[in-house]
Amino acid sequence: MHAPRRVSGAVVIAICALLLACEISVAQSQDIAGLISRADAGEAAAAQQLLKFLLHADPAAPGFDVALAGLRVQAERDEPHAELLLGYLYEHRRGLPQDYTKAAANYQAAALHDDHSAQNNLAFLYQRGLGVPRDPQRAYELYLAAAQQNDISALCNLATMYYTGSGVARDDTQAARWFRAAAQLGDAAAQHDLAVFYAQGIGVGANLKEAARWEELAARQGYRMAEAGLGMLYEAGRGVTLDYVSAYAWYARAAEGGDNVAGMRLKSLAKIMTARQIDEARRYTASLASSASHAEQAKASAGTSRSGEE
Repeated sequence: MHAPRRVSGAVVIAICALLLACEISVAQSQDIAGLISRADAGEAAAAQQLLKFLLHADPAAPGFDVALAGLRVQAERDEPHAELLLGYLYEHRRGLPQDYTKAAANYQAAALHDDHSAQNNLAFLYQRGLGVPRDPQRAYELYLAAAQQNDISALCNLATMYYTGSGVARDDTQAARWFRAAAQLGDAAAQHDLAVFYAQGIGVGANLKEAARWEELAARQGYRMAEAGLGMLYEAGRGVTLDYVSAYAWYARAAEGGDNVAGMRLKSLAKIMTARQIDEARRYTASLASSASHAEQAKASAGTSRSGEE
């Protein structure tokens, strides 16, 4: 199995409307002006479309400047969702000059409203000293505040602080605790990390069955490292019954996603498997591809986003 990720302050903006399944097509400034007017009148769908436009449209696209002006007005009214998004645009240089100081100021304003995404993003800036003095203790406090609201990125970032001893004393038990909290909320990356903890006895008692259980949950969401890890468990019969067909299928899924080690294991397994076993494994792989696709759709519908992981 792969070693745990060292998540390092993943910068994420988790507004509920970011990744709505619906698509929008706004090409004219007057259309944007209409959206702003409807959003100001309290129409949630219009506000969601405006947010998505600012996050995903080309900043040179017609209407972007109008949308940005509308966002500034909302931020000046101390609306936390607008402050959060404006901070994000400053941080990531989307339609605005990159300015970590202004990003931090906007995140701070939203964080005062107890916005967990703003708390997480501001913590990242404090952790790295971007736009604010580097302050690992302040970063920890903000991650903790967001994690207590079940912000998945903050849960993982807090776990990583404990795992690496960055800003806090290293504590594998606490790292496992916070990764578990994110894993129980369905986060695939955290599920994989927790699986590795169980496999290696990091912060928890070594338990290969638990490792396999969490690894499969992550793999069935299409998480590549977990797909490869589950293949390794099946190939070695660790925590699961030895099963070359399942190992081949999961390695194939991981290899399709670009995992080179999984690709090499596929070649090795093919030398000791029968043609019938390989055919069976390929059929299984085809069914797994569908499962992963459904998982991605579910994540998009839930409106969550994780980005900037290292």
